[in-house]
Parts: sequence; C-alpha cells; structure tokens
Amino acid sequence: MIDSIASSTLGPTGASLESLASSLVGSDNTAIDQAAEEFEAVMLTAMLKPMFEGIETPEPFGGGSGERMWQGLLVEQYAAEIAATGGIGIADAVRAELIRIQETAN
Repeated sequence: MIDSIASSTLGPTGASLESLASSLVGSDNTAIDQAAEEFEAVMLTAMLKPMFEGIETPEPFGGGSGERMWQGLLVEQYAAEIAATGGIGIADAVRAELIRIQETAN
C-alpha cells in the first residue's frame, strides 16, 4: 500500500512522496516529521470534506454564502488539528516511507 502512496501525487502541486523525500535528503527528523504530519492533514482534509458538504446549518445561527465560503478552511483546520494530536496513523507510515526512501538514496 505504501508503494502506491509513494508513487501517487499529493494535492494540487502534483508532488510525490519520492520527490518530497528527495527534497528532505540530509534533513533532520524534525523536517520529516513535519512533512509526514502535513501529508496526513492533506489526506484527512480529503476524507473530511465530503462529510461536511451535506450539513445544513439552520437559521439564525448559520447558513448562507459566508458559511459555505469558509467551510473548506474550517475542515482544513480540523484535519490539521487531528494530525497534530496524533492523527489516525497515516503520518507514521509516511514517516517510515520517507526514511526508507532517504536511506536507499544514500
């Protein structure tokens, strides 16, 4: 499964885990940890967005174009917070794969 993730593209930039790992060669573990956490946040955002699309907030406490406009940003922040507080394990797998890619590159 990790091999398919490693070769897949990430987000709108089209970067792959291999290109991310090559950009982190020689980096300390802090950079790898941050990249893995950010990857998990992107994956969680993609998972959470469909869950929030069908939610309608009744008046007078919500709804309208303002809520629709900011809902995506709120979901991104939820995902970032979930990833920062331990996430669902994606970051651990990505971290291990980034380290493996770095080791084979050296």
